[in-house]
Amino acid sequence: MLIEVENLKKEYINGKVITKVLRGISFKIDKGEFVSIMGPSGSGKSTLMHILGFLDRLSSGIYRFKGKNVDSLDDDKLAELRNKEVGFIFQAFNLLPRTTVLENVILPLVYSNEKKIEEKGRNVLAKVGLEHRINHYSNQLSGGEKQRVAIARALVNNPDIIFADEPTGNLDSKSGIQVMKILQNLNNEGKTIVLVTHETFTSEHAKRIINIIDGKTIKNVQDMRGNGKEPPQVS
Repeated sequence: MLIEVENLKKEYINGKVITKVLRGISFKIDKGEFVSIMGPSGSGKSTLMHILGFLDRLSSGIYRFKGKNVDSLDDDKLAELRNKEVGFIFQAFNLLPRTTVLENVILPLVYSNEKKIEEKGRNVLAKVGLEHRINHYSNQLSGGEKQRVAIARALVNNPDIIFADEPTGNLDSKSGIQVMKILQNLNNEGKTIVLVTHETFTSEHAKRIINIIDGKTIKNVQDMRGNGKEPPQVS
């Protein structure tokens, strides 16, 4: 079991005001799954992804990653897990604008002890079909190309799990399909993918859907292969 979440809750306190975002979430994710966390804006799905990706801490409940209770880990250990175990893809791409594509991709490796970091960057760019853009600046790319660079950056550390937060939200339909094809291919190669989205069509590319409304899991797990339904294959 890669991820186990039991009665996870998250609230933010500002003076006397308490904002409850997650109100008791429970689910499990096995290694190699492609899971979609789906819900409307404000449902708490992005907050949940930040907790699962070690960017934020839960308020109460249990989160186990590879059997370890995450709440017992200090900030240094969480930073190590973020760097080695997890890759992130965000809706806004989060690329440095006046920096080359290759420099953006190898950024997670710059302060590590990794060797041949440029070679690794070139390899993952080839994986997303952007080896011809390697020396371009990120502000010279289309939206779809920027997201593919972000995917390459997420892959450069060879993480166990990739979190994609609304990865097609800023893209046209053609570019969105290209991104979903890459994620499906990565999952077919054994990568665990957790996709956060509010779009029904995008969520259905996953093999399992966890629905969240108002900070709670609704219809906890929907298997896309149940009732004879398969995730759509993009080409």
